[in-house]
Amino acid sequence: MQNIVPERLKTGDEIRVIAPSTSIKIIGEDCRQIAKERFEALGLKVSFGKNTTDDNFDMMASSDLHKRAEDVMEAFEDKKVKAIFTIIGGFSSNQVLPFLDYDIIRQNPKIICGYSDITALLNGIRSRTGLVTFYGPHYSSVGMKKGNEYTFEMLRQMLFEGNCDWKPSEEWSDDLWFIDQEKREFIKNGGWQVLQEGEAEGHLEGGNLQTLFLLSATPYQPVFAPETILVLEDCFVAAASDAKCFMNRLQSLAQREDFRNVRALLIGRFQKESDVSREKLDFIINHIPQLKNLPVIANMDFGHTTPISTLPLGGHCVIKKGQIKLSW
Repeated sequence: MQNIVPERLKTGDEIRVIAPSTSIKIIGEDCRQIAKERFEALGLKVSFGKNTTDDNFDMMASSDLHKRAEDVMEAFEDKKVKAIFTIIGGFSSNQVLPFLDYDIIRQNPKIICGYSDITALLNGIRSRTGLVTFYGPHYSSVGMKKGNEYTFEMLRQMLFEGNCDWKPSEEWSDDLWFIDQEKREFIKNGGWQVLQEGEAEGHLEGGNLQTLFLLSATPYQPVFAPETILVLEDCFVAAASDAKCFMNRLQSLAQREDFRNVRALLIGRFQKESDVSREKLDFIINHIPQLKNLPVIANMDFGHTTPISTLPLGGHCVIKKGQIKLSW
């Protein structure tokens, strides 16, 4: 399927915030206000989907699926809206996929950005329309008070300029910032971990590995077309996020017939509780034969630690001489 490329953002544009996975009720007022002010500082107007409310609706109710899908479709159909941001992740964005009108989305291409559980929404839309989507910060992520410079600057570069030189952050965090904006723990970044050297050029695909498995054998499963550069990250969920679980999921993905089209693997930084060390990653990569001779880089700034990079799924990626360039 041919790529559909949305327009870049510019001063005066409107962004729409939606809740296809978890409602805005989980986000504190300080986080909401900081995010709003930061987007407005870029000259953007912020609006919210009509079902993105403080009502703690039942995520299991079928009527709520229609409400969540309705907000997605209204955001795509509204000519004033130029980009869509999800409020946060969760566990259920795959549930809205059958209720979306992909012809309308295809006819109204625009930026849509989020991560984690939003992997399902981004890949579902991408697989059915060819739209370039963005694996990057939620609206709530922009509301982080401290340590957000890398996240925000890369978001600005990618969505306004359409390209960037992707570099490691100077420090990272894996703390409960959303509970206490003042009590933060920042860790010096040791840089990317080159598990297997090499160069590659192609288009990005991927997201959260656990969520990608929800799309297996469905009409929304992403396709690894020729020259795919795969970006994967995993989040900590008790009893399902250690190195063995990651290895099993990655091996299963590598056994897909179209994995032969993958030219490189980029792995997001693991959360501390996952306990996935460099040594364990080396073991995993060396014991998955489909990864032999592929460039593999880990400890990259995307996923469930911060800062969070903005990655264009379907966009162009060049890995050469230890540097990475992204564009769309």
